[in-house]
Amino acid sequence: MPSSTLTQQQAESLQQRAIEAARNAYAPYSRFHVGAAVLLSDSTIVTGCNVENASYRLTTCAEQNAITSAVAQHGPSISIVAIAVANLNSAASQPCGACRQTILEFSAPETIIYFPNVDGSFAQATIAELLPAAFSLNK
Repeated sequence: MPSSTLTQQQAESLQQRAIEAARNAYAPYSRFHVGAAVLLSDSTIVTGCNVENASYRLTTCAEQNAITSAVAQHGPSISIVAIAVANLNSAASQPCGACRQTILEFSAPETIIYFPNVDGSFAQATIAELLPAAFSLNK
């Protein structure tokens, strides 16, 4: 199921799951609560949230937590169809560079990433748009 075939209802459901995941974030230092919902090719949705640490470098991002959970639950051959990333604090925010690279590792360049806003609207972009000239080992 390519991300371009998602219905509006599927896209909205994915975004809602990301918002719900953001409510579980552990962010006592930044107070920046982020959630991610990953739609896999078998129609499974796996979520993750950011988890901060007093030693800031040990903080993990919502996108990476969702993807690593998907790998742990479904194996290393997962394929991401679409992903939604939400935060509870502000307008849509986009993944950091490390998360963009992780998303690309398990998806196609045309995979759509949705960014819901607190007002109910959303932005979207493909991973190729967010990570042009991405690093690759040419698998």
